[in-house]
Amino acid sequence: MADRDLLRALRQAVGAEHVLTAVEDRLCHSHDATFRDALPDLVVSPGSTAEVAAVVRLAAAHRVPLTPRGAASGLSGGAVPLHGGIALSLTRLDRILAIDVAGRRAVVEPGVVTAAQAAAAWEAGLFYPPDPASARMSTVGGNVAECAGGPRGLKYGVTRDYVLALEVVLPDGTVAEVGDPLDGEGCGPDWAMLLVGSEGTLGIVTRITLRLVGRPAAQRTALAIFDRLDDAAAAVSATIAAGVVPTTLELMDGATLRAVEAYLHAGLPTDAEAALLVELDGTPGAVEAQLRQVDEAFRRQGARDVQVAGSPADVERLWRARRAISAACGQLNPTKISEDATVPRSRVPALVREVGEIARRHGVKMVVFGHAGDGNLHPNVLTNRDDPAEMERAEAAIGDLFAAALALGGTLSGEHGIGCMKAPWLERELGAAGMALGRGVKEALDPAGLLNPGKMFTFGAAPVAPPREPGQTGWHAA
Repeated sequence: MADRDLLRALRQAVGAEHVLTAVEDRLCHSHDATFRDALPDLVVSPGSTAEVAAVVRLAAAHRVPLTPRGAASGLSGGAVPLHGGIALSLTRLDRILAIDVAGRRAVVEPGVVTAAQAAAAWEAGLFYPPDPASARMSTVGGNVAECAGGPRGLKYGVTRDYVLALEVVLPDGTVAEVGDPLDGEGCGPDWAMLLVGSEGTLGIVTRITLRLVGRPAAQRTALAIFDRLDDAAAAVSATIAAGVVPTTLELMDGATLRAVEAYLHAGLPTDAEAALLVELDGTPGAVEAQLRQVDEAFRRQGARDVQVAGSPADVERLWRARRAISAACGQLNPTKISEDATVPRSRVPALVREVGEIARRHGVKMVVFGHAGDGNLHPNVLTNRDDPAEMERAEAAIGDLFAAALALGGTLSGEHGIGCMKAPWLERELGAAGMALGRGVKEALDPAGLLNPGKMFTFGAAPVAPPREPGQTGWHAA
């Protein structure tokens, strides 16, 4: 009876057409971009802050878990409803509320697609730098939840560097505004930063005020080809040591190049061990001077060729190849486990070598690409979830990868978040005291543990309610 009462109340709160109980709808909201999945009991799509707050209050009253979702393009299992309950889709909250040119800021709802927001800012003469590879499908709310980065992170930073203020629905349904929408430097603790990267475990963001910057006057893009992977990795540190801070500095190993070339036929070399994609921006004179420095640094480190894009079409060709990596690698094996182990820039060569050794030791396919300029690499394990023995080797390889990153002074995640995929290793990085602190914050804000349970600090905890099987309760018959 309680389930039927809740279902009726949810339909009244958001409209019956926005409460989905059919198995096919629930399946569509059971996964993200990982291989993990879990079936929610129902899907609710609120269309305003008031509706989000009403849903949260109803879930709290009935002790039903809530898993917030955007485009579900995440790579850590953060949007997977591990404990069933309500999959809370925020994609209807998709308005760009303001582009404030004078104040250099944007105000958006969480369901706005990242690339659409960036395009609106650019059209207004401004620039929004964070550019995750999923920008054409991921949402700004999801970027805030995971603190997404992207290739431009080397020069411009990640999502948290651009969040000024947030409107958030807290676990009891209270609506709060945190941060400073003027310049992000308000008095008192920076509560907005507590929520950035919290993966929907502390509150549900319903409005975001973002910092924008001026558009760069000039950009240049180049691709350097290396016969040795170690030389390419060393060239990353050499470039920064030369005093140049590129907008982006992306590494692709030989296996990645071959996969992309087979997928796109873009003219990439298939006999090279690595390539570096570099982009520079700034004033025209400064960019040309930096391009010469980069060319010299690359060639000193053994680059056999440095191709400078001479037209917008050339630039698009190079970036199309970079954007195609995930799809191309997916052609090699049906299950792609994408990690983002991050190490100090000087340790990039060591991590690259370690990835090769881990792949050989466990007999798995691994490729390496990513934002080498800031040490944020993406070692990917290419496997098959339907082969238990191979998945066991893949899991062992991932454990060794995390151990190697931490031993090199790095971190488990540079931008993908922790979710449930990395949560078993979180204490190795934070220690017992760090885990206790994280759990304490979670319990203070969400004592019932209803918001995105099973992620980050609550991984492995008892579910807030026993998991339901389809048809077990009154959800779907009401």
